[in-house]
Amino acid sequence: MKQFQEKTLDEAYEKATSHFQCSVTDLEIDVIQLPSSGFLGFFKKEAIISVRYIATAKSENNKPPHKHQKFSKEIKQSTKEPEEKSAKISKKPIKKDKIFDDFYTQKQEKHINSKIIIKNNQDNAQVEKEISEDINRLFATLCYDIDPIEVSIIDDKNILIKFDGADAALLIGKEGYRYKALSYILFNWIHEKYNLMVRLEVAQFLETQEEAIYNYLGPVIETIKVDRYYKTKLLDGVLVHIALKKLRDEFPDMYVAVKTTSKGEKYILVNEYRKQ
Repeated sequence: MKQFQEKTLDEAYEKATSHFQCSVTDLEIDVIQLPSSGFLGFFKKEAIISVRYIATAKSENNKPPHKHQKFSKEIKQSTKEPEEKSAKISKKPIKKDKIFDDFYTQKQEKHINSKIIIKNNQDNAQVEKEISEDINRLFATLCYDIDPIEVSIIDDKNILIKFDGADAALLIGKEGYRYKALSYILFNWIHEKYNLMVRLEVAQFLETQEEAIYNYLGPVIETIKVDRYYKTKLLDGVLVHIALKKLRDEFPDMYVAVKTTSKGEKYILVNEYRKQ
């Protein structure tokens, strides 16, 4: 028996037939692990199969298929079909109100959806407690060493969610792609349910980004005071929101807005209420 590991079952089958230089019908195949895309880049799994070559003489071509050959065909057909279906399903747009459906059991979901939370009539301590319990339960299964997630309401519009610990920095990802995904998911959940904006701090990442953008905006603000006009450099991810808030605080009487280029890149435009 020889094992093959690839991203998909089809690639694993192809690698096996290429190795043994034969048809898949001449192989006895056991599927050890099905592929999985994981969640936010975590827990990805590749397809693993165990394969044994079955020598078949030409004189036996008219005999009924060997039971292992028949079984191997059934495995490929039964495993390929769900994989193709899942690929089709993944192309459908995900509604933001369905993002957290898979994270709760039916009993928990019924209990959560039965609550109608109006922030103005809800004690802040109770809101913090509910969000803290839900978010810590959600991330309890992570294989990383992180401290209990801190949740604190800053004011009537904002809540701070803080991830820290030995492995917390791994949640940021290359160029902050995991941070962006995590921020998007938490915002769609918390803003819709509690009407709060989310400030997400992961291993001082937000603090570092704020410091960097404030250093950049220093001379920009002085230029705007003189020229009453400015178009920032292209900004990405959380930097857009930090810069937008800073410039609106500095120039409440001016037009400050995020603009998008034809390539989907973002920048901030500041002028005397002349929308461009």
